[in-house]
Amino acid sequence: MNTEITSILSRFHYPFPMLKNPFAGVLQEITEQHWIEGEYLALYQNDPLTRKKYKMTKTAHIASQWFPTASAERLKPVCRLMLWTLYNDDRCEECNLRELHRVRDQTLGILNGTAARDDVEIPLAGLLFTLREELVQFLPEESMNRFVHGLQKYFNGLQQELYYKARKEFPSVEECLAIREDSLCLYPFLELLDLETEVFLPEHIHQHNIIKRLKALTIRMMACFNEVQSVLKDEATGAIYYNVVKAIQHNRNISREAACLEALHIHNEYLREFRYLQDFLPDFGTWQDAVTNRVHYISMTLNGWKSISTTLDRYNSMQGFPDVQTVKQALG
Repeated sequence: MNTEITSILSRFHYPFPMLKNPFAGVLQEITEQHWIEGEYLALYQNDPLTRKKYKMTKTAHIASQWFPTASAERLKPVCRLMLWTLYNDDRCEECNLRELHRVRDQTLGILNGTAARDDVEIPLAGLLFTLREELVQFLPEESMNRFVHGLQKYFNGLQQELYYKARKEFPSVEECLAIREDSLCLYPFLELLDLETEVFLPEHIHQHNIIKRLKALTIRMMACFNEVQSVLKDEATGAIYYNVVKAIQHNRNISREAACLEALHIHNEYLREFRYLQDFLPDFGTWQDAVTNRVHYISMTLNGWKSISTTLDRYNSMQGFPDVQTVKQALG
């Protein structure tokens, strides 16, 4: 990563706490030895280099920054989901629309409980069936429905990315931010905060415009940071059409450095709005403390992501990504 990008990244700041789950090391060991080298070995059985790259992404450590107070038993499905997002992201980034719809339909069918094992063929089906079994131990139906809806938004975002990539066209800056809000796949994790807090807020709170806006702002802040961090990689791989920095650069006809600074400015405006809304939450009556705590947990994902992602080759160099053809062959 060049000094220009590093300097701008150092200017992203979050006035929120940062904690890390003490079970991170234990779950990372499970991820590497029991999952990558065990249950899901068949995906890359003859490719130890790709398996090594997935191990180096430290998915359990990412999950541990986002779910810092969860028990090991509750953190485990989050870590399994985090590994799935990497496998799925790498596959879907290179697939066509028909393939994406097949993966989407079967994935959502498994997780919402409507698909039988004999009805699905995607290579990650076994991981998803296990994930559902783990989650339903802790979550009521309403929480699972919100989680699945978050994944639906993720696939919608991926579909929009494929649209612009196939046409080699840039969306507007606002549309690009909306696409990345969905495709970053943070919504499903934010819905799984029920798993950590063990407090199930009523549906009218989840659907409140302020709560929805706080989630959207969190994801958009993370997207702005991520787009600056990955702009050089995206330039090298042709993924520029849905990178916010590149969309700014194209739409406003400015330099890459100026576009990165504009992404930082947008981020800071989002942060200002988030802090205002957090400080002046509406009156939620008897749920006030629980809502305040939930927003607190949402805010911690930001410093957590910045802390862990800046240490990982996957997000800072080309060497951390698996070969495209390898992924396509493994995941069909």
